[in-house]
Amino acid sequence: MKQTLGVCYYPEHWPEEKWSVDARMMRNVCIDFVRIGEFAWSRLEPSPGEYRFEWLDRAVETLHAAGLKIVLGTPTATPPKWLVDKMPDMLALDVEGRPRGFGSRRHYCFSHEPYARECERIVTLLADRFGNHPGVAAWQTDNEYGCHDTTISYSRAARDGFRQWLRDRYKDIGRLNEAWGNVFWSMDYGDFGEIELPNLTVTEANPAHRLDFRRFSSDQVVRFNRRQVEIIRTRSPGRTILHNFMGSVTDFDHYAVGRDLDAASWDAYPLGFLERDTDDEAHKLKYMRVGDPDMQAFHHDLYRACGKGRWWIMEQQPGPVNWAPWNPAPLPGATRLWAYEAFAAGAEVVSYFRWRQAPFAQEQQHEALLLPDGTPNEALETCRQVSGELRNLQTEGGAERADVALVFDYESDWAWTIQPQGKDFSYPSLVLAFYRALRRAGVTIDVVPPTADAVSARKLVVMPALMSPSPGLISALAGSSSFVLAGPRTGAKTPDFRIPDELPPGPLQALFDIKVWRVESLRPNAMVKLQSRPADLHFRRWREFIRTGDSVATAMHCEDGHPALLANNKGAYVAGWPSDELMDEIVAYALEQAGVRRLSMPDAIRIRDNGKHRFIFNYGEEPVDISALAGTADFLLGDRILPGAGVAVLSRTIPD
Repeated sequence: MKQTLGVCYYPEHWPEEKWSVDARMMRNVCIDFVRIGEFAWSRLEPSPGEYRFEWLDRAVETLHAAGLKIVLGTPTATPPKWLVDKMPDMLALDVEGRPRGFGSRRHYCFSHEPYARECERIVTLLADRFGNHPGVAAWQTDNEYGCHDTTISYSRAARDGFRQWLRDRYKDIGRLNEAWGNVFWSMDYGDFGEIELPNLTVTEANPAHRLDFRRFSSDQVVRFNRRQVEIIRTRSPGRTILHNFMGSVTDFDHYAVGRDLDAASWDAYPLGFLERDTDDEAHKLKYMRVGDPDMQAFHHDLYRACGKGRWWIMEQQPGPVNWAPWNPAPLPGATRLWAYEAFAAGAEVVSYFRWRQAPFAQEQQHEALLLPDGTPNEALETCRQVSGELRNLQTEGGAERADVALVFDYESDWAWTIQPQGKDFSYPSLVLAFYRALRRAGVTIDVVPPTADAVSARKLVVMPALMSPSPGLISALAGSSSFVLAGPRTGAKTPDFRIPDELPPGPLQALFDIKVWRVESLRPNAMVKLQSRPADLHFRRWREFIRTGDSVATAMHCEDGHPALLANNKGAYVAGWPSDELMDEIVAYALEQAGVRRLSMPDAIRIRDNGKHRFIFNYGEEPVDISALAGTADFLLGDRILPGAGVAVLSRTIPD
């Protein structure tokens, strides 16, 4: 599929006479896809059984007549007030038992069966009416599962569903008691019907209980989404079915949801996420107007894996947003850079949010391609420029398989959220730290699930803090020629949330003859220095004490003599959370051992190789000479002096 642009549009927000004007303007800047309908339930069904689909008929016809391809959203993220009044127990309850009420969005519990049936009803009506319309090219299920902390509910419906999930999983209450270790604190149950949700306990609930509840809650999202997909697939054959995931949301298993989709998408807000998700003030100030150099790219790679290789940006930030702690304007060129970072990672469509800035309600301060009065805003010119450049580049969606795979696992995040052992231990932050070091080394990366197929035929496999590697994954790694960079906390628990009988790293001892006998979490600003190394090479946050066997050597020592990096011909194990400088050195060592070329990268410069193209991005505000990265390659876009927020695209005639 040729890479192209899209936009999000809300015809119900605007007088009907504006629709055709908007559609013509979209086509004039070569926008191809337009998403509509995902929040329109109250306008489609203003009271029970009173259907008003005619306005949507006209909107679809207007957009289709202009040559636009429509992505039709199911409106189940915003159930109308009459439905909430009809079944008030459909609302999720928070950890304190308080309802997540009507007045914004995502006000439902995934476990509430009567609400799920209402969703099936409205989705069926939409799919029957529009499923074979020639203008409908794709569907989006619901909107942003998990946004606003809405995956986990402590409602009665969730409790009843969780009890049945446990019956199906364990069959016998004795097996559950054994798996959870309920002999501790006299927590044994006599029947599944006695089990409550793991909230409102005097002190922390059993971690195995909490992990199973997280697994159940994730499965409820998968089940909820699958019901919609099955309806649409039957009634709208041949259309792409997507869901728009969010950044930094790990409350459910996105890989599992993605298995039912044709492609994944996600909503990318580089400046908003920088402000929201980072506590490093110097970092935020440095990248305030361009965004974090690695966070968007990480999510591109993650959601490409969730979409089985196919993925979109459903919402791309066009200017200042309304929801972050601070909302700066992008540097000129930044909105173009973000689009190309996505296209470089194989995105089929980059769709901007939104077409017209709303003059009312919660998102009125969120910029769009047009101002509220309909005049062009800055990002509209970005669309015009990028669409023209894409025609010349003739790029295709999809990405070639990378030599380096970084394993990301949702269950590991749940486990270390439940039992961090240190207040600032964050699994996504640790994985991102490894990813950043690989990007700083000029490496193109695939983020992958912890499966044997995902790691096959790689030169380097990186898997930090993977809670419980499966036997299949360990066997695949042991039988491959891949160099494995693991740790810390990899193999630290069994699937039942126990310390392995053989001690951590558990089954990973098939690769590394080591035993972790003690761990410590470090206070902020505390560090464990390395022997004979500069002070900036140190562990922070987390450190492990390891006993070694004969088949591994200590490649680096801590200042107190304990191992810091253990290695053999199969891989290396990192015994702590490295500083950025130490991470760069460890990654450089692993790349060398794996036979992967490392590049010397200027600060704020990132690259991605994909097929016949090399993409180079400048996340800084000052121009940078990129001649060393270009070699003798032909520039298809940009030049050797790359301006701030600039993009260059080269023909890959340079050595790999």
